[in-house]
Amino acid sequence: MAGLSIWHVLIFAIVVILLFGTSKLKNLGKDVGGAVKDFKKSIKEDEVATPNLQEPRTLEHQNTHDVNSTVKH
Repeated sequence: MAGLSIWHVLIFAIVVILLFGTSKLKNLGKDVGGAVKDFKKSIKEDEVATPNLQEPRTLEHQNTHDVNSTVKH
């Protein structure tokens, strides 16, 4: 584990808890969890809102779309 024993990790955790306190660490955990949840939600909404980008588009398909959009009705 890159030269770190369990004792090094334990001492580091104790120092962090003493510096920041458990309430700040708890709030930090909630904030990070909320940010991850919002990020996942926005990714799912993007996948639903956008068309299937896996299909290759040909120039012919693109030109047909451009011609149709420039024609005045």
